[in-house]
Amino acid sequence: MGDFLWRQNWDPDSRTDLLTHNQPFDIYSIKHSCGPHPQVCLNFDFRKIPGEYTEYSLRAVPIDQYNVKQKAELLLEQYGRTGSLFPHNVVLMPLGDDFRFDHDVEWSQQYNNYKMLFDYINQNQDKYHAEVRFGTPSDYFNAVRERTQNFQSLRGDFFVYSDIFAEGRPAYWSGYFTTRPYWKILDRELESNLRSAEILYTVALNRARQHGFNKTIQLLERDYERITKARQSLALFQHHDAITGTSKSFVMHDYALKMFEGIQDTVFIQQRCAQTLLARDTSGLSRGDADMDRESYEKLPRKVPLVVPRNEPRRIVLFNPLAQQRQDVVRIRVTTPHVKVLDNEGNAIPYQVNPVWNLTRDTKATSDNTREDADKSDLVLQMARDVFEVMFVADLPPLSLLPCGKNVDDPSYVPPFEVKGMQTGDIQLENHRMKLLFDGRSGFLKAITRKATGHTTQCGLQFAAYPSAQFHSGAYLFMPDPNSRELEKDILDNQHGLQIVITSGPIASDLTVIYHPILSHTVRIYHAAGPLSEGVYIENLIDFEAPPKNRETELFMRVVTDISNGDPPEFYSDLNGFQMQKRVKVERIGIEGNYFPITNMAYIQDSSRRLSLLVNHAQGAASWQPGWLEVMLDRRTLYDDSRGMGEGIVDNKRMLTKFWLLLEEVKSQDSPVNTEIFSRPSLFAHHLSNGLMYPANLFVVEGVTETVKDRDLVLNKKVVLLNRPFPCDVHLLNLRTLSDSSYMQFPSTSALMVLQRQGYACDVGADVAIPQCSLEVTDNAFHKRTLFNDLSVGSIAQTSLTGLHQIQKFQSLDDVVMSPMELLSLNMTFVL
Repeated sequence: MGDFLWRQNWDPDSRTDLLTHNQPFDIYSIKHSCGPHPQVCLNFDFRKIPGEYTEYSLRAVPIDQYNVKQKAELLLEQYGRTGSLFPHNVVLMPLGDDFRFDHDVEWSQQYNNYKMLFDYINQNQDKYHAEVRFGTPSDYFNAVRERTQNFQSLRGDFFVYSDIFAEGRPAYWSGYFTTRPYWKILDRELESNLRSAEILYTVALNRARQHGFNKTIQLLERDYERITKARQSLALFQHHDAITGTSKSFVMHDYALKMFEGIQDTVFIQQRCAQTLLARDTSGLSRGDADMDRESYEKLPRKVPLVVPRNEPRRIVLFNPLAQQRQDVVRIRVTTPHVKVLDNEGNAIPYQVNPVWNLTRDTKATSDNTREDADKSDLVLQMARDVFEVMFVADLPPLSLLPCGKNVDDPSYVPPFEVKGMQTGDIQLENHRMKLLFDGRSGFLKAITRKATGHTTQCGLQFAAYPSAQFHSGAYLFMPDPNSRELEKDILDNQHGLQIVITSGPIASDLTVIYHPILSHTVRIYHAAGPLSEGVYIENLIDFEAPPKNRETELFMRVVTDISNGDPPEFYSDLNGFQMQKRVKVERIGIEGNYFPITNMAYIQDSSRRLSLLVNHAQGAASWQPGWLEVMLDRRTLYDDSRGMGEGIVDNKRMLTKFWLLLEEVKSQDSPVNTEIFSRPSLFAHHLSNGLMYPANLFVVEGVTETVKDRDLVLNKKVVLLNRPFPCDVHLLNLRTLSDSSYMQFPSTSALMVLQRQGYACDVGADVAIPQCSLEVTDNAFHKRTLFNDLSVGSIAQTSLTGLHQIQKFQSLDDVVMSPMELLSLNMTFVL
């Protein structure tokens, strides 16, 4: 299929069909694209750089009056053979390759030689019956449409890509879906913090302008450079050899440094803007602190214990970056268990104090043994004496800044830490909505029972690894070792002991199982009424240690259920967070050809149940057997896979991955939609996924009081940026200040609001209630009379997605309409 209409599963009217061209040969280099004979095509790559010796520089000769006829006919023969593959006989030929046109002279070499060939062919059209010219993809598609009216259509995508360069058999590019997950997580952290900074900055700057806070305006305009730089760092990492993790280690190090600086800058801007919006008097602005500290990008963030003096309450500020009401769990480290938590009105709210556990070595065992034996000695789990974790549930209005307080309670109060030894047998955790059963020996989840229906679903968690095929599995490629005795290896079998810790309180109950050092696995359920109690939260702390430990290892987490998702099994994976695509196992291409990328979620289902796994970063997923759903967690391959990187993957970092596991009911519909073509997540899955991607930001503010005192910062009790939430299915992708058209280093009075209307399934998860989640029965993007609080908007215009071209103007947000699954951009200009 050369030219086709790429059709979206969710588009019944084919309004979004995209005319697409598929190059017929192996790759886009000149050698492999001018025609079916690569050795002939080498004659037409005219790059000659002093000091470079390549197969094309040795083969190609400059075109002159003496060889132009022969070379033109040779080139035209290749073009003609390519054109014979298409019914319209129009050919699109790319001219270039990776890392090309990096020398001025190559532009002249390629252009001048091809110009002579084209001129000769065009001057002899009566002989050759062909016309050749330089052009753009638009020129090609216009020529194709002139000759062809009807095109075949295609739904879906082109994963998994494979090539046959090396051994004449497919090599599947499914490794990069997971390669270097630490960088993929860092990318999401920057994206989340940049988005929060963009929203707060846009509102804070324009409020300051409209209220005449000149000092604040000067500070924020100076900070615009930080936002611009963070945008550039995030955009740079979207390169196809960056986010994929397929660059050399020193290049990946440079990417990470840029992202780390971007995270620091965007957190700084959030703090500045939060105080700008919360402070009643902006003349003495100071900056709050985040509750996390990070030494370098290579280290995980560390929670900073909050010191709470007895006579001085500490204030924290929560920012909800979503445009809907949300429920979020806040976890803070403190230096005393004798605390109470206050809401923004000063009322006490329920909370839970958890112990903080440290894993240390038995010093006696270490002193009695050699170093080698000491490494294998028993590890001791100890409770920290001077650090505690406070956990509470916060109900956050949409796009809001909410101060909360912590006071020291009665110091004579004994902390509720009742430590008991575990009994033998399986373990059970439960809340008012579900019951979880864990294997008493491994510590891993076995089954989930929904209390409303009494139905139990087998839901066993497993951790194992594929042994990598040396030189065939690397940064790009994934291939298990076909010569290995076992397809999977038990990577937890050789770890140093097993520790299981169960913590339970009024807010949450969790079970943590430690297989030191490679895995610390936590499963948590929440007791508060609301959407958080409907899912199972999972965290994995993974440490591959320094190489050569865990060499040729591809670690995965698998959920084994009794859900009948077909045979061959089917599962659904998201496409860049926009829509879901069905994947059907193809046995003959192996597990490597059945791994697919996910960025938000994946799920399996049968006629009555759906099991969804929501992720916080991009990774690979598969369903290799009926009832299975697995995700790749990390990969270490010592050898290069010969796809251009030139080295293996050995720079693994200690990392934390986060998931939500949802078990939802599927109910039959009166008007069934063809779910074979168009499957959608539930509204509940979207709600939790958005919360996982964009967690509430937390800041600690120094010197805060409710009344004016010297050197104190007085905060408002609450700042809500919107007068009402967005509809529950409308996601605010961003609200970013645009640069001034004359002075790009300064912010303008306009901002680009980008929206996504998330399509959802009405027959899945209908029994889950999301508080204050209202929907528009029409295609209106906003509820009536939606406005920004304390901020005047001068004009609103719909633009192209990038904001470059205006489409139409609106009188207010009431006039904006958008259909499910669509993206829409609005240029909002604020009043000065």
